[in-house]
Amino acid sequence: MKLALYYYDACPFCQRVLHVLPSLPAVQVELKNTLEQPAFREELIEGGGKPMVPCLRIEVDEQVQWMYESLDIIAYLQSLA
Repeated sequence: MKLALYYYDACPFCQRVLHVLPSLPAVQVELKNTLEQPAFREELIEGGGKPMVPCLRIEVDEQVQWMYESLDIIAYLQSLA
């Protein structure tokens, strides 16, 4: 399983998700700041269909899912811990 969180620092919903990550040390999430790296924004639009953050990219056995709502993302990550 590969997880990547698309975010940017000024987004309060992104901060909500980022705040929870340290309490889930067993869950490895790659962080992709869409403002600092425009290529990450393009990945998000191409894969997920829209530039909205936060977005969690979930890859399991070459199947990819894009999850957009901060509370849904948090609940999903907590279920993995």
